[in-house]
Amino acid sequence: MQTWCLVSICVLLGVVVRWGVSLNSYSGAGKSPMFGDYEAQRHWQEITYNLPVREWYFNTTDNDLSYWGLDYPPLSAYHSLMCAYIAQIINPEWVQLHKSRGFESTTHKLFMRTTVLVAELLIYIPAIVLYCLWLNEGTVKRKICTLLCFLIYPGLLLIDCGHFQYNAVSLGFALWAVLALGLGWDALGSMAFSLALNYKQMELYHALPFFCYLLGKCVEMGLMGQGLLMLLRVAATVLVTFALCWLPFLSDPAQTLQVLRRIFPVARGLFEDKVANTWCSLNILIKIRSILSSDFQLYLSLACTLLAVLPSCIRLLTKPTFWQFKLALVNSSLGFFLFSYQVHEKSILLASLPVCLFLNDLPLMSIWFLQASTFSMLPLFLKDGLLVPYVVTSLAFLIFSTSLLSALEHCSEEELALGAYHKLLFFSKMDLAWIVRWKFYISILAMACLSIASVTLSPPPHLQDLFPVLSEEPHGNETDSNLACLMENLPSCSFRIQKMRTLMDFWMRIDQKITPNSSGCRSNCPPPTPLARHRGVPWAAVKHSSSIMA
Repeated sequence: MQTWCLVSICVLLGVVVRWGVSLNSYSGAGKSPMFGDYEAQRHWQEITYNLPVREWYFNTTDNDLSYWGLDYPPLSAYHSLMCAYIAQIINPEWVQLHKSRGFESTTHKLFMRTTVLVAELLIYIPAIVLYCLWLNEGTVKRKICTLLCFLIYPGLLLIDCGHFQYNAVSLGFALWAVLALGLGWDALGSMAFSLALNYKQMELYHALPFFCYLLGKCVEMGLMGQGLLMLLRVAATVLVTFALCWLPFLSDPAQTLQVLRRIFPVARGLFEDKVANTWCSLNILIKIRSILSSDFQLYLSLACTLLAVLPSCIRLLTKPTFWQFKLALVNSSLGFFLFSYQVHEKSILLASLPVCLFLNDLPLMSIWFLQASTFSMLPLFLKDGLLVPYVVTSLAFLIFSTSLLSALEHCSEEELALGAYHKLLFFSKMDLAWIVRWKFYISILAMACLSIASVTLSPPPHLQDLFPVLSEEPHGNETDSNLACLMENLPSCSFRIQKMRTLMDFWMRIDQKITPNSSGCRSNCPPPTPLARHRGVPWAAVKHSSSIMA
């Protein structure tokens, strides 16, 4: 009873923080003629409510695709339609065809903000609660602290409740899928992830780890026996889920192809705006979009993405444990963020979700990454007038997470698994834990200084994009992008290199914490049961499930 009281308090705090952020401005407020993502979501409600399904994704006299045309999969459109029915009941002017374009009012803002909060309460927040309680190891206090830190991650808060989007829906479905697989409910997990993919196509960032984990389990069980039955069950679940989501568009091949063209807009180019991935960073030095053809850019992006993602997925395929699955989610999402086609700054949220899964196991590195990911979206927050909520939520997350999870107290070389650095970097006599702590301090200070500079200082006339470029954090192994930044502006290179090393530390750290036994548990776990070995489920989840059955 006491546990659920604490959980309720954490959820209430999360809701209060979300609503506080919602009171601020949003994307494109008062900025005609295109406005921003807020208007895009309202316009999709207008289109889905007033037009037949066959016209949702086509350019017609009533549906101008150049003005926030629908470019998400069908499940997202159905969500817009559901919100539109409620909006029509409250005030028909909000979804009136053509005449509601650019509609803004205090009441409508309240309605739109409420739809985001309700979606989080129904899908995202319950998945967080159950994951932290069922699949995290440690005491109840430790699980509650992890839950609170998970709930107040500022990146998603500021994008969904500030900038305005529904990322928590797709991420919530993905988290439900992770939870289901962690408990051994593979068919339910497959269905949940299929819903995530049908809500936002960016969930492809996580698709390969799901595929390799499930296929690896089938192979491990034997493709001539139970493994084949499981494979057929999972395949049938995925096919049925996709068929139901796409049912209105399957009768006409032209409809299906048009939806695919809209959700995969290859013609838009390799990247947009100032995105902190390899191509945007490298473009500072080498004008990729001018030198390479569009087709070659697409093939190059595909090849680099696969090269970055496949090693961890192949390892997962040969060793399908839940711990390896979570590692592969991080590596896959970062690989896609670094090298894939049409990456947006908000795509870093897809890497942040699997990193949040490690808050309990690797608190310092996870906090470091999540803080840097929020900082990378600073130009977007400044553009939307979200400076105050950015500062408040970032400081709150940093203070609460480092204190509640004891991130700075428990960061010895053994706890951080830094032994491999002695062999790789020949630092045999150096205190690597001390170096990591100071790198964390310096990185946080650098982010704070650059945030202040972005607000208080004006860039030189010939370097108008100086602060946005500096604020985009490079994730992973981006030597080229940092060299390009060094050539562009030498004083700024220290910030970029420091942030790069921060996230390289996380990547190498999680790669070192590989389980020595077949169950996916760390070395200090109890011996695995046959059920744990069979499913690759953490011992804590098996123990919890056993206690429930008892």
